[in-house]
Amino acid sequence: MSFLKIIRSSILFVIVYPQFLFAEITVLATTGMIKDAVVNIGGSYVEVEALMGPGVDPHLYKATHGDMKKLRAAEIVFYNGLHLEGRMTDILKGLALTKPAVAIAGALTPDQLLYPEDSGGQADPHLWFDVALWAEALKMIPQTLAAYDPQHAAEYQQRYEQYKEKLLSLHENVKLKIATIPVEQRVLLTAHDAFGYFGRAYTIEVKGLQGISTASEFGLYDVKELVDLVLKRKIKAVFVETSVSKKFVTALLEGVEAQGGNLRIGGELYSDAMGAVGTPEGTYTGMVQHNVETIVAALQ
Repeated sequence: MSFLKIIRSSILFVIVYPQFLFAEITVLATTGMIKDAVVNIGGSYVEVEALMGPGVDPHLYKATHGDMKKLRAAEIVFYNGLHLEGRMTDILKGLALTKPAVAIAGALTPDQLLYPEDSGGQADPHLWFDVALWAEALKMIPQTLAAYDPQHAAEYQQRYEQYKEKLLSLHENVKLKIATIPVEQRVLLTAHDAFGYFGRAYTIEVKGLQGISTASEFGLYDVKELVDLVLKRKIKAVFVETSVSKKFVTALLEGVEAQGGNLRIGGELYSDAMGAVGTPEGTYTGMVQHNVETIVAALQ
């Protein structure tokens, strides 16, 4: 083959397969929500994997030997922070000594966070349920990618701004949908207290049998208190979560029934994990839309 043909073939290859002009940045995210954001912001410049898949509870997750290999191999690690990844907190902080290991929550100030009364002063880590707040927290991603890969800094920022605009539109849509629920029926009962930011952002009262972490146990007093609330407010439904045991909700249902009340399961919500890859609920926006539609249908 002549030199000219080799040049022509090389040019054609680059046109057809431009991804081979650069090596993708290997990124590891702890949760599906963070992975989805990195995919949207990093685009073709990143290869990203989530450590915790659908149905996995990050509060109780313990890193395996294989996970440790992935954490060491990744060029950048993104995690939620605020002790969401409870058993991995020290590991993730230690990684920051050797590579970019960034907590998404680090973008926010203390006054933007919630501190539930029973949390011992610990901030609620479930930031993603306030879509506008989540959009703000995600600014850590383009900043980190740009510092690691300055050549594409402008593109990372542009993709972030586009994704943020999409999220802010979703935020306004959620407000409108939750507002269709009559105020007296606007009570969200769930297995654990993951929806505090959702309640603050969209004006809906939130109650959970467990605290902000599923590592805590509920007690008989908690059940009795919620049974009384259901009967007094005539609440129609309680919701189960894809990543949390249903035994807590079952205890509430039995308690209400024993008092002559009527409470049903309003549907399944995605709380600490998204849906299966390839489904609408396997994306952050699809997960939020599913949750809102399920809540509105059950409480209206």
